[in-house]
Amino acid sequence: MSCVCISCPPCLQCKPQYNKTSHSGIKIRDIGDALTHSACPQKLRQRLDIRNETLSLRIFTFLRVSKDQTKAPLVTLTANCSKTMQSGGGMALSFCGDDQDINSYSVKDGMLNNGCFVDALNLVPHVFLLFITFPILFIGWGSQSSKVQIHHNTWLHFPGHNMRWILTFSLLFVHVCEFAEGIVSNKGMSTNHLHLFMPAFMGFIAATTSVVYYHNIETSNFPKLLLVLFIYWVLAFITKSIKLWKFAEHYVGPQHLRFCITALLVVLYGLLMGVEINVIRVRKYVFFANPQKVKPPEDLQDLGVRFLQPFVNLLSKSTYWWMNPLIMGAHKRPIELKKIGKLPIAMRALTNYLQLKDAYEDQRTAEDPNRAPSIWRSMYRAFGRPILLSSTFRYLADLLGFAGPLCISGIVKYLNNSSVGPTAKEIEANTHLGVYFMPSIELLKDTSVLAVLLFLALILQRTFLQASYYVTIETGINLRGALLAMIYNKMLRLSTSNMSMGEMTLGQINNLVAIETNQLMWFLFLCPNLWAMPVQIVMGVILLYYLLGCSALVGASVIVLLAPVQYLIATKLADTQKSSLEHSTERLKKTTEILKGIKLLKLYAWENIFCGSVEDTRGKELTSLKNFAFYTSMSIFMNAAIPIAAVLATFVTYYFWTGNTVPAPAEAFAALALFHILVTPLFLLSTVVRFAVKALFSVQKLGEFLQSDEIGDDSWRNGDMPVSMEAGKKHMGGTKAINRKQPMRYQMDNYEQPTRRQMRPSETEDVAVKVSNGFFSWGSNLSTLSDINIRIPTGQLTMIVGQVGCGKSSLLLAMLGEMQNIDGRVFWSKLPDYEPVHEGNISWSGMEECDEDIRSKNRYSVAYATQKSWLLNATVEENITFGSPFNKQRYKAVIDACSLQPDIDLLPFGDQTEIGERGINLSGGQRQRICVARALYQNTNIVFLDDPFSALDIHLSDHLMQEGILKFLQDDKRTVVLVTHKLQYLIHADWIIAMKDGSVLREGTLKDIQTHDIELYEHWKTLMNRQDHGLEKDIQQDSQTTLERKTLRRAFYSREAKNQMDDEDEEEEEEEEDDDNMSTTTNRRSKIPWRVCWCYMSSGGFFMVFLMVSSKLLKHSVIVAIDYWLAIWTSKTNGTIGNGTIGNGTFGNETFGNETFGNGTDPAKDDYHYLLVFTTLCAAGITLCLITSLTVEFLGLSAATNLHHNLLNKIIHAPIRFFDITPLGQILNRFSADTNIIDQHIPPTLESLTRSTLLCLSAIGVISSITPAFLIALVPLAVAFYFIQKYFRVASKDLQDLDDSTQLPLLCHFSETAEGLTTIRAFRHEARFKQRMLELTDTNNTAYLFLSAANRWLEVRTDYLGAVIVLAAAGASIWFPSIGLASGGLVGLGLTYALTVTNYLNWVVRNLADLEVQMAAVKKVNSFLGTESENYEGTMDASQVPENWPQDGEIKIQDLCVRYDPMLKPVLKHVNMYIEPGQKVGICGRTGSGKSSLSLAFFNMVDMFEGKIVIDGIDICKLPLQTLRSRLSIILQDPVLFSGSIRFNLDPERTCTDDRLWEALEIAQLKNMVKALPGGLDAVVNEGGENFSVGQRQLFCLARAFVRKSSILIMDEATASIDMATENILQKVVMTAFADRTVVTIAHRVHTILTADLVIVMKRGNILEYDKPETLLEQEDGMFASFVRADM
Repeated sequence: MSCVCISCPPCLQCKPQYNKTSHSGIKIRDIGDALTHSACPQKLRQRLDIRNETLSLRIFTFLRVSKDQTKAPLVTLTANCSKTMQSGGGMALSFCGDDQDINSYSVKDGMLNNGCFVDALNLVPHVFLLFITFPILFIGWGSQSSKVQIHHNTWLHFPGHNMRWILTFSLLFVHVCEFAEGIVSNKGMSTNHLHLFMPAFMGFIAATTSVVYYHNIETSNFPKLLLVLFIYWVLAFITKSIKLWKFAEHYVGPQHLRFCITALLVVLYGLLMGVEINVIRVRKYVFFANPQKVKPPEDLQDLGVRFLQPFVNLLSKSTYWWMNPLIMGAHKRPIELKKIGKLPIAMRALTNYLQLKDAYEDQRTAEDPNRAPSIWRSMYRAFGRPILLSSTFRYLADLLGFAGPLCISGIVKYLNNSSVGPTAKEIEANTHLGVYFMPSIELLKDTSVLAVLLFLALILQRTFLQASYYVTIETGINLRGALLAMIYNKMLRLSTSNMSMGEMTLGQINNLVAIETNQLMWFLFLCPNLWAMPVQIVMGVILLYYLLGCSALVGASVIVLLAPVQYLIATKLADTQKSSLEHSTERLKKTTEILKGIKLLKLYAWENIFCGSVEDTRGKELTSLKNFAFYTSMSIFMNAAIPIAAVLATFVTYYFWTGNTVPAPAEAFAALALFHILVTPLFLLSTVVRFAVKALFSVQKLGEFLQSDEIGDDSWRNGDMPVSMEAGKKHMGGTKAINRKQPMRYQMDNYEQPTRRQMRPSETEDVAVKVSNGFFSWGSNLSTLSDINIRIPTGQLTMIVGQVGCGKSSLLLAMLGEMQNIDGRVFWSKLPDYEPVHEGNISWSGMEECDEDIRSKNRYSVAYATQKSWLLNATVEENITFGSPFNKQRYKAVIDACSLQPDIDLLPFGDQTEIGERGINLSGGQRQRICVARALYQNTNIVFLDDPFSALDIHLSDHLMQEGILKFLQDDKRTVVLVTHKLQYLIHADWIIAMKDGSVLREGTLKDIQTHDIELYEHWKTLMNRQDHGLEKDIQQDSQTTLERKTLRRAFYSREAKNQMDDEDEEEEEEEEDDDNMSTTTNRRSKIPWRVCWCYMSSGGFFMVFLMVSSKLLKHSVIVAIDYWLAIWTSKTNGTIGNGTIGNGTFGNETFGNETFGNGTDPAKDDYHYLLVFTTLCAAGITLCLITSLTVEFLGLSAATNLHHNLLNKIIHAPIRFFDITPLGQILNRFSADTNIIDQHIPPTLESLTRSTLLCLSAIGVISSITPAFLIALVPLAVAFYFIQKYFRVASKDLQDLDDSTQLPLLCHFSETAEGLTTIRAFRHEARFKQRMLELTDTNNTAYLFLSAANRWLEVRTDYLGAVIVLAAAGASIWFPSIGLASGGLVGLGLTYALTVTNYLNWVVRNLADLEVQMAAVKKVNSFLGTESENYEGTMDASQVPENWPQDGEIKIQDLCVRYDPMLKPVLKHVNMYIEPGQKVGICGRTGSGKSSLSLAFFNMVDMFEGKIVIDGIDICKLPLQTLRSRLSIILQDPVLFSGSIRFNLDPERTCTDDRLWEALEIAQLKNMVKALPGGLDAVVNEGGENFSVGQRQLFCLARAFVRKSSILIMDEATASIDMATENILQKVVMTAFADRTVVTIAHRVHTILTADLVIVMKRGNILEYDKPETLLEQEDGMFASFVRADM
């Protein structure tokens, strides 16, 4: 069909003439006019009627502005046939359009008055940019970047970087708007006008190119190329300005959208031009003679810095793109500390500490130096700016959040009239410069535009929100680092009296570190909420009022009134948590005692009694946990129910207020979305307020701590010998060390020795330290030491002696300046020529300790070994070298002097074994010797040893005295001060100070004292004789040290057997890791532990699981039903359903048509039934919320109850072998950390996970059912979501582990410093310890920062996914309205649900990741539940055993073979033995000969796989264990007492009378002592019996054995750890009190069994000799005889 030109009345020709006079003729305003016009033939009307088939009618209003500004509207009616358009070649795509009525290319009125030309002009800059930059980007880009040696491609050097990115993004957004506006305007033209949208499209591409180009120039630092961009911005600015000027000339103004867009572009190009000029101004790269050279920031030159957030560009910053390699990489191999590297300088604890310290110190004014500075103010000064920035982001995010409900309202409102285009009148009115200009107001009525705006608003809101979170978290972490450094610094200066007098306990310091700093950090995380939330709430209420009027205020008031209730619940939660913590501490204490004394409990068959006591405490704990669960579920319930209640209140009020009507769907669903927004701040507000209150308390505690007393200044120590700064500096260098006297024992060249001052003849009496008229106190102003006048001669051995408590240790501390000096002075001699100053203090001392440091160096660093040994959590070697350089020969010499080699050989990794709190537990003697070794190893002139022999036996003491003190130290001519009780060493002293009651009794050499104070000398002699007497017995025996080594060996021997299954977590992983290719490890790490989850659920009980699942599903169904009903109700009343505008009646007519209006029922009544159903559903929803929140919490509670109960029973009934091979710490962890996770952390995580998952699923279900087209978009989104969560979970788990594992060393470092303050200060190692603390803090902060950055990474991605879901849902309902049931109300419902998805997607993933980490606790507990128990049953019934068995005590052992484990070799091989009733038998043998194994065999504690033991005619293997063990008695080598009363320790079963207990105590020689105690039998016994001496404890154990009145007593090396006197008592008691019973003694000192009736000598599990002792002694070459000879 050919193209027809419709001829109108003659005056209107197809090609009109442009006369200057006004045009005469008929004006046609509208199609209607055209068709009704009389001159129009009938034919035309018919022709126009067939528009649907062939013709497309375009009406063009062309407005020409002539020079005399007269308007001449001309109308051309053109009917174009579409086919011809396609065949007409280029006509459709001409740049200026191909309208037949005008010549678009005419420039009669001047070039710039042709709109098309101006648009073409606008293309020039874009083409110019693309033309120039593409070659630069693609050709040889790499050649430039080699100029700068830098390891990261994240170097930001150009000023105005962030500004440029923000402007460029705004530019891109405006270009999109311009493009959209062009497309819409083009629709109103007869032909396609490319110039309307082409420049916008090119502008978009050019802007994108500009930012890519800029990024590449920036990272390669080649600023000259920026000139291209500068030229581009200038050109673009000029062309856009011309366009704007022409618009203004032709009466186009702000009422037109294109004008606004152009104006915006002019502003943006202008600003970008400004940014570019600024770069030229700062960097001077062009137009200036000397361009500025810029070095990359220090952090980026350091390869170790991996936290790049501060250095990447804005796009990467806001989306955490730089984290991708780390998070993706975690899948292949776990993230380790190396991978996360160091912190950037600005985030290090030191930097922040200095900031905070300056802010703190600045508040101290000269007028009032003692005024306590405010911590709040210092925090604000140091960290105020980032908090303000974060708050700004937060406000922006909150305001953008309200865009969601408003856009939904707009979309629902305009959904049905979006198809109606502009009328011809509007077209004519808005045509200028030959084209149609769209009015600005039109924009917000377009549903597609609203959908895109909604999407952009969500993206921006989420970006700002995450930025706000990140900034506060980073600031919080910085603050914590600064506070920790501040606390540590203060701690190092705390006065000793503060620590010892209990003003500042260790616990308080640990609380400050672990709790208060974290409280403040959390407060900082949440504080922007404090001022953002009220604004958010007010805005929300205003918008609600605008939508729904007064009824909205009713709903809002429901929310506001319930907020205090939530606060109440939150405070209750905190209280119950506190009480449950107290109970769990108590339970742990009891559990620890049980595990430490498990051997005794099993031997005495008391497991169940003690188990019951733990269960009682656990019962109390569970009561608090029940309350905790109840309040938690109330809190969850409030959060879920408040929105339902608010919506109900609002709509019911509205219904009655407005006279039985409901709001339109647009308002109703916008209100629904607003209520959802409002609930969050109100729910969080209670939390924030609670944290604010806690923060106030924390700051108060911190303030008190920072104001507490400090140790006296060092300056008084120098006496009259001030040291100038220069002198100090000179010595810092350290001259070459020369050996003045070579020790003869070790001929070595590299033996580093500090040279001392050469003695001048006049100075023969050289004093190292001198105290004159000293009065010292521990802070109470009552002097502990009074009238002290002493001198310590240089290079000699001074001994300080005196009774216990006479002030010997205090004297050492007074000299070290640890005590408060009331009067008198301490003089230290001058600095030596060479003093090894510690190098590790670079960063601290440089910044804050210069003058103080020099001053305090006046006294030397003193090597000091305290009485109570203090170890670091480090290897043995690190403990001894203590920060000094390692010197092999010196180290070896020290180890030998302290006889540490045999102990080191026993440790699993030699001297590289970790010891200290977290490491291997060493005995007292071993700890003490390591401390002494540390003092010997240090290169100091003065050594203070405070009673180093207290925990050592006689051999070691002698060896240490001879080799260590006399040879090693004296050969070095070091000044030694030794406090000791061992008077036999006085003969070696060069100088003696005798003390009594806090003052010096005598001072001088031994000879002086012998001549001047005969009485004292005689007193010493008698004491020395007594000590020597003790020695003779002590010598050559299996000494205490051997014993300590033995226990150590036992611990490791048994542990090595378990080495293959050392860590229960690794076992399962090993099995799966057989084929170690990448994919299997990857799969294992990303798998969710379903099996463990199921195990957890099933421990909660199947009924509870069923209840939880069903109530959850029901609740979410009801909530969907409420909103669905609301959609139907609002749509129906407002007549959008069933009126056929949308959905062609599929929904309305059939479903609701007949029911509603068909039967002619009354609409008001009908509405009333809607209201009833709505109210009922809401009530059901609220009830179900309550039920679900309760079921989840109580499911968790019952699971926790069962798991703990089973775990306790399994562990307590496990065979003794289990405790030998499982480290105590590991078992305790199950009861402490893991149980805590199961009790308190898993239930809320589980609740949150199920809730957010079901919310997301129900939302997606609702959207899909309303607009099925949405499902198409869902597939790629689901795939993206799957990968995001998969990667994140693995990385998050690793980072969480890193955070946990780096926190422990930090806390330990604090507590260990607090314990060793005196030592650290004596050694002058403060700087090194500070450095270590900073490293540990930074490491922990790095892990925590990465963890929070990973959370942001996830949230940004899930939030963007959520935004895409919203866009897809909106798009589906707008662009595919014919599919599905899209009425206004239901579309509103779909969009409201889509908005909620955004909030909950990231919670699904984070809760999943958390649950996975927490389930590890269940897995660990489970691994212990698999432990096999001992066989408690036996083959005989307990009732068959005679009441008084064993009556006689006859023991037959027949061919007995015993092993500890089926995997191990037997420890007893075919042993045969017969013991008559009442016989006293002694068993002896070397360590490891099987003596103790035999004693365990009597109690059936080991695996007797062959042979049997028959006691009084009954084979013990057949007996129930409880019966067997309760009828025998044993006294163990280590005395074990439990906390409680004395009565409880003697008779936990409470079966004996008081008389019997007193009798037992009398036999054990304890009666008088117990009588003297307050409470007698009910006197308190501390944990482990610490308030009694070892000897007394052993006697209590004897009394305990006697109370039992068993006819068989076994003593397993019972006298090993007690002194001679107590041992004699024991022997006597056993002979008399147990005269008629069978006693088997396993001897540790052979002379204890010389009086026995029968002696058995064992060797390697066999019996070697077996006879009466007299007979055995006659065999001179026999083993027993040789033992006795050695023991004489």
